Amino acid sequence: MCALKILPVEKIREADAFTIKNEPVTSARLMERAATACYRWILKKIPYGKRIRVICGMGNNGGDGLVIARLFHNAGFAVDVFVLRHADKASDDFDLNFNLLANLPGLVITDIFEQDSTIDLDEDDLVIDAILGSGLSRPAAGLIADVIGQINDSGALVIAIDIPSGLFADTAVSPGSKAVVQADYTLTFQAPKLAFFMPENEQYTGKWKVLDIGLHPDYIDNCSCNHMLLTKADCRSLYRERPRFAHKGNFGHAMLIAGSTGKFGAAVLASHACLRSGAGLLTVHLPSDGFMVMQTSLPEAMVSIDPEESFFSTLPRLDVYKAIGTGPGIGMEQQTMAAFKLLIQEARVPLVLDADALNILGENKTWLSFLPPGSILTPHIKEFERLAGPVSNHFDRIGLLRAFAMRYKLYVVLKGAYSAIATPDGTIFFNSTGNPGMAAGGSGDVLTGIILGLLTSGYPARDACLLGVWLHGKAGDIAAGSMGYEALLPRDIIRNLGKAFLSIR
Repeated sequence: MCALKILPVEKIREADAFTIKNEPVTSARLMERAATACYRWILKKIPYGKRIRVICGMGNNGGDGLVIARLFHNAGFAVDVFVLRHADKASDDFDLNFNLLANLPGLVITDIFEQDSTIDLDEDDLVIDAILGSGLSRPAAGLIADVIGQINDSGALVIAIDIPSGLFADTAVSPGSKAVVQADYTLTFQAPKLAFFMPENEQYTGKWKVLDIGLHPDYIDNCSCNHMLLTKADCRSLYRERPRFAHKGNFGHAMLIAGSTGKFGAAVLASHACLRSGAGLLTVHLPSDGFMVMQTSLPEAMVSIDPEESFFSTLPRLDVYKAIGTGPGIGMEQQTMAAFKLLIQEARVPLVLDADALNILGENKTWLSFLPPGSILTPHIKEFERLAGPVSNHFDRIGLLRAFAMRYKLYVVLKGAYSAIATPDGTIFFNSTGNPGMAAGGSGDVLTGIILGLLTSGYPARDACLLGVWLHGKAGDIAAGSMGYEALLPRDIIRNLGKAFLSIR
């Protein structure tokens, strides 16, 4: 498995330097390569005749913009270049490309100074943001902040090169900052930026695309990194083909403790997803009121009946199960909490915990230390805050997630767009599948079932998390392809799990 690394800015700079030295290639040729990749991508997206306004700073990001302007000018587009004179000196590669551009007939280059910073922008324009890039060390101010405001107010289509100007790649910007370009698209080089995975930054990055610019693979393969993007290729490498002579005993027996009066649907969804994900056998322990619901909804599942009619109160026998999941719809009755505590004490196999199981842990944090090794927690943001405490931004939340998983030696799936999977060794994997249509009650119950099914059928805890989260999102994407977002239900995710599996076979 070799997930796409999410490299911090200093590692990208080192990759540039390594490539220049070992390919070898000049820095100017590497800039040409990066800008050409942007030009080709943009060329496919915009109609011929669109007026292009390239706004450049004086560093290498501005140099990228100058090359893009030259390529579009040579292709016959109407291009105007604006250079923000915000520093005393430009980078060498900026100066080289500025001189190449200055000699082109019919191309107008306008220098912009703080004394007169107005740029003529129209909502029909394409604005290319090449002001700052990823080298930002402090919030944008002065001339740059003024021009960023003009870009955001213009209503034009905006494409940011490398990263929207004013946005930090590896740390948070001030909430609601106005001095950050609000791009419709961001074209970044070789590896995504950590900032792209933060919910608060969507307003700035828009849709982002990673462009391969041929940075030397030896550096990227060998550099250490604790943020990864989980891809289809990774999941294909994790997937296990079933042997021809396999039988149900080869794929384990799962126990799911779920449901309470009014919430038996959660038990049904999680159970169905578990069986659709490969568990050989499934026993569902639920209150007696849920017996007929489960037997009629999912005859493939066996049922263990709790003495209580409406909630989980008594721990069933555990020694025959390969993995145990609980939480969906169990509620927080005092007897339920006592039975859950007993589960933690007596379980000798990994647990998959979601929903009310996490809320119980949130009220009894000392129990976290007693969870069986390799257990998996699947909180959404609010559930995670109850476990680990609130933070002011998602960068800090990801840091807290890593520390939490390492401290308790757990696997933690923080659900949401680009769900983050934290492992006990401190690695964070961001998922590449899923869509807004999955933001509905019951989707988390389905994920619990998928991970439980994979864990039971023999996947190690880490692989069950990674593959489960990816398949969950992929099935949702397949469902959304025919249904759209608004009409998508959690049961549609289950219906498309088979297609999701087939996509990686």
